Amino acid sequence: MCELSLARAHTPAARSTMITMTADRARREAFDSDARRLRGTLRSTVDGIPVVWKDLFDVAGTVTTCGSSSRLDEPPAQADSTLVRRLRALGTVTVGKTNLSEFAFSGLGINQHFGTPINPLDAARVPGGSSCGAAVAVAVGVAKLAVGTDTSGSVRVPAAFTGCVGFRASHHRYGPNDFHALSPTLDSVGFIARSVGDIQRVDRLLVRGQHPVPPASQLIIPAGEWVDDCSPGVHASFTAAVEALRRNGVVVTTRELPSLRQAQRLLDTHGTIVGAEAYAAFGALLADPAAMEAATRRRLRRNASAAVAPLRAAMPLLRLRFRAELGGAIMLCPTVRHEPPHIADLLAGAAAYDAANASTLRTTMVLSYLGACGVTLPVPGVDDELPSGLLLSAPDGDDGVLLATAAEFSPPEGRERPQNAAG
Repeated sequence: MCELSLARAHTPAARSTMITMTADRARREAFDSDARRLRGTLRSTVDGIPVVWKDLFDVAGTVTTCGSSSRLDEPPAQADSTLVRRLRALGTVTVGKTNLSEFAFSGLGINQHFGTPINPLDAARVPGGSSCGAAVAVAVGVAKLAVGTDTSGSVRVPAAFTGCVGFRASHHRYGPNDFHALSPTLDSVGFIARSVGDIQRVDRLLVRGQHPVPPASQLIIPAGEWVDDCSPGVHASFTAAVEALRRNGVVVTTRELPSLRQAQRLLDTHGTIVGAEAYAAFGALLADPAAMEAATRRRLRRNASAAVAPLRAAMPLLRLRFRAELGGAIMLCPTVRHEPPHIADLLAGAAAYDAANASTLRTTMVLSYLGACGVTLPVPGVDDELPSGLLLSAPDGDDGVLLATAAEFSPPEGRERPQNAAG
């Protein structure tokens, strides 16, 4: 399995997916796992599986680039990040580190220094970001599991755009975050895989003492823009998926979620905590014209004077209201409101690029602000349209019931996805 992963990482389909390969480490860890298998002493149910890491996590001996050429001269990490160590202790095999939007500060997945990973569903379209390499690595078989981060949709969006399953865990579900943060307030660990079962396995191993919980008995679609503003193709695939759920006896209702509407109004008025914290972290690089991509510079400048105190003040109560309004149900909506944009269209002008980035993240960003954990599931397109994502979201801390509910609707493990990419 290790050698197959390493070979797939060097195929044309995986171009620009990886920033750093850790082949020697992978072979050593795979050898040790095989020896444990022969002795009957496997460490866990994920012992031996190939894993890739978004290049925000430190992996000993490698430079953590954060997807930016400005960090290429940084010294190699002296030790693994905590989560890397925890998965290594479970027996996983670290294959390498994946590409991402620069500093994880975009939902599109375009990277003009390290290259843009190829969307396996349509090579002309963006793969989604910021965990673009993570999603493509899973989609083309480089790894069974990719570990990313999700601040405003950075796992959920690329998973939806590439036909994968993506999970944004609750904030600090796996302990304090020691990856390189974009927004310490909202950053969460996320996993991308081919099935919910693959994610559940690793989640159960990392969160000790959790008891199995039943799936939610009701799904709630929020009334308003979260469905109404979708493109015809996404709307059709979402409607077909909901109808299929109802035929299978799932209770799905549509109603207002006032906390969601209020949260969106606040973001529209004041900007985002993510933008403000990104400027605090990377704004000093604006002094060097060559330090960043133009799109990153635009977003940082736009947030130079962001005043997000009202957002921080309102957030705790809005999260409580979101929980109360759901009342134990799971929220259901499309993950992204439109198909993956065409790369050429975005690179033709700054206005198109920035508008596409904002619209791509609009749904997932407000849910991150509300503290929601989320799982995106692939749903087929209708009338030859591209597949899209079905997003299930739950209040902070309700990861167990969220994953149990998603497992009821996910495709069987091992099902192959269509590969429609040209070239």
